Amino acid sequence: MNTLWSKYAQVLVDYSTKVKKGEMVIIRATSPQAQPLVKEIYKQVLQKGANPIVKTSMEGLAETFIKYANDEQLAYIDPMTELEYEKADVMISIGAPANTKSMAKADSKKMAQRSAATRELSNKMLQRSAEGSLRWVIADFPTNALAQEAKMSLDDYTDFLIKACYLHLDNPIEKWQEINKEQQRLADYLNKTTKLHIIGEETDITFDTTGRKWLNCSGECNFPDGEIYTSPVEDSANGTIYFDFPQIYRGNEAHKVRLRLENGKVVEASAEKGEEYFLNMINMDEGSRFVGEIAIGTNNMIQEITGNILFDEKIGGAIHMALGASYPEAGGKNQSGLHWDLIKNMKNGSEIYADDTLIYKDGKFVI
Repeated sequence: MNTLWSKYAQVLVDYSTKVKKGEMVIIRATSPQAQPLVKEIYKQVLQKGANPIVKTSMEGLAETFIKYANDEQLAYIDPMTELEYEKADVMISIGAPANTKSMAKADSKKMAQRSAATRELSNKMLQRSAEGSLRWVIADFPTNALAQEAKMSLDDYTDFLIKACYLHLDNPIEKWQEINKEQQRLADYLNKTTKLHIIGEETDITFDTTGRKWLNCSGECNFPDGEIYTSPVEDSANGTIYFDFPQIYRGNEAHKVRLRLENGKVVEASAEKGEEYFLNMINMDEGSRFVGEIAIGTNNMIQEITGNILFDEKIGGAIHMALGASYPEAGGKNQSGLHWDLIKNMKNGSEIYADDTLIYKDGKFVI
């Protein structure tokens, strides 16, 4: 098993974040369960001559915070964390939840308040990432909670994670370099276009991408990965879109979400389950009803919803549209404490047109 974690750590340290001598590397883990992977990352960062700092949280703290924090505490950002976001060269974050539903009963208005308060940190991270002064990656360690969420045994889930990351191959870095090359070809094609039109089940929606950049996600910020995305012009989304997959955000779910957008903004929204939570989230702030991202998933090793957005948004044959914060590196200007990726299956007769040319049909690129 050690060889697996060392291979996983190697991809995160050598390929995803390209750690160099003398750099400050923050290694975050959401629980002590990720210890085997964290120790391996820590060791490899030291071997690079860099300076690792480990921050491990414990289960239940976030839940307790939302339950007991008053308005002032919800707005408080501790200066140590602020310093990390300003000074770190690399951030490696490992998700290892013991309970994916720990926030399911949390007060969604207080959660929205907290998200709005931490928005400055998120903006700082995205800004520094766009400038190239901060490299970061988010990855997961297999836990019983993640396996249960995905309706799998821990062994099956671990196997699924390994394959989704291509860690079952002798040289996963080489594979990710190949994926990078192919996705760059698609991004380069889309960067010559200015209009995107998506048609599918209860869906007919257009976006303007003039002056925006399509970016290739091939394991550098998320691991596993597999998507190309952009942030469309803020006031450009027009039409209707239906999301058939369950939509999960911070442990809460909304099912069968239907949206109508006018001039970039959601003007009608409904969900057959979890509608109140969904509406609370998209009413969080001025930017939360606008589209921050439109993306096409390409990882064919991921084929079903696991309840984990890190994997689900990469499903080969699906797209996702995020409401809320957009990406400065794509040219996005929308700011929000929300970034909720809504996933749509595209294998059922759906089509995507770029400048009126068919580029994608039934879950596959045709260019």
